[in-house]
Amino acid sequence: MNWKQLISSKRLGKEDTHRAATERRTEFQRDFDRLIFSAPFRRMQNKTQVFPLPGSVFVHNRLTHSLEVSSVGRSLGTDVSRELLARHPELSESDVQPLGAIVSAACLAHDLGNPPFGHSGERAIRSYFSEGAGARLKEYVSADGERLNDVQWADITRFDGNANTFRLLTHQFEGRRRGGYVMTYSTLAAIVKYPFSSTAAPAGKCKFGFFESETGIYMRIAEELGMPLRQEADGSLRGVRHPLVFLVEAADDICYEIMDIEDAYKLRLLSADETIGLLLGFYSEEARGRLMEAYPDATDPGDKIAYYRSCVINALEQACVEVFMTHEAEILAGTFEGSLIDRLPPLLLTAYRRCEAVARHRIYSCKEVTDIDLAGYRIIYTLLELMVEAVLAPEKAYSRLLLGQVSAQYQLRSPRLADRLMAVLDYVSGMTDVYALDLYRKINGHSLPSV
Repeated sequence: MNWKQLISSKRLGKEDTHRAATERRTEFQRDFDRLIFSAPFRRMQNKTQVFPLPGSVFVHNRLTHSLEVSSVGRSLGTDVSRELLARHPELSESDVQPLGAIVSAACLAHDLGNPPFGHSGERAIRSYFSEGAGARLKEYVSADGERLNDVQWADITRFDGNANTFRLLTHQFEGRRRGGYVMTYSTLAAIVKYPFSSTAAPAGKCKFGFFESETGIYMRIAEELGMPLRQEADGSLRGVRHPLVFLVEAADDICYEIMDIEDAYKLRLLSADETIGLLLGFYSEEARGRLMEAYPDATDPGDKIAYYRSCVINALEQACVEVFMTHEAEILAGTFEGSLIDRLPPLLLTAYRRCEAVARHRIYSCKEVTDIDLAGYRIIYTLLELMVEAVLAPEKAYSRLLLGQVSAQYQLRSPRLADRLMAVLDYVSGMTDVYALDLYRKINGHSLPSV
């Protein structure tokens, strides 16, 4: 892969359209603006990140998390572009200057496809089809003899928010309905963290980059940007990451791990001393002393934690830039394994893994989080069961009522079985936590709409 080809401002669905020279924003800044003003982005303010949506204590939701990831991603992309320009004089400033804007836009979009109730929402969708009532669809044959193929079945039983983000930003260009985001090829490629189809996902993993319905789009983008693709013996598609994916992934890893620790302190899952100890663990004894001396007057532990947290994020960002540049040749060759975080210097990596362990045992398994898991499963199971039945038997009276409540933008009446099921997932995954809960209550007769 080469940087000149990897950075393309060509837009999906408007490949032959050229922007007037008077436009002062770059095409990648336009990507960012289109995302931040979109309805799916706004809805993320009402989607769980890790903890339940806040009461008196405000913790991160999907929207605030995405904004922070975007900020760190912009720094990573800008710093890498500066290093690349110094290392490769043959690259012009216009070749690599957009990196900060591309990574920032991709970071802003990276969670758009996640369903309500955090990662438990993804698990609920997968388990509904793999072990719940939806398992019957594996052998289901429609009235006209249609059934799901192996790839389509893998798509829904391994449902993943990453692939759903790519679908949300691209799938409407493969039909008669045109409009929506119209993103640049490079920004779209930077979002695909797992560049392979669902059937190529490693055993026991449910992470992949695109559904069957968007495979052709991904192939088009990969070919345009010079990203290698290969067809496996089983027919599945596998590619290599766009180099900027590593920066998007690093920004996400840095933010969710460090910010979850701070949120845990705010919710009193961790004490101030425990939280400060975890954050100072990223520094040597000498560096800790300097850090503490730089902020000696803090009496509020929360202020001190916020300061240390910002220092840690800065240290991790700089270290990830160094790792990226050290392994640039491998990244461009598509042979780099793992993440930038995996290659951090020993002190930083040990401290990061310590935070991961604390998060796993003290945060992600706490009652507040598992309560969301339980509620999310129940709500999503119920909504999926009713919507799936409605698209399989739309002639029934209840089905007509239910389908009549859904916006026409969702192709719930598509003639193709797989498209109808994916439209159900589009609808459910696009819901906010509160909307899903409200619809669940109305369907079960626990609340009635006000007149």
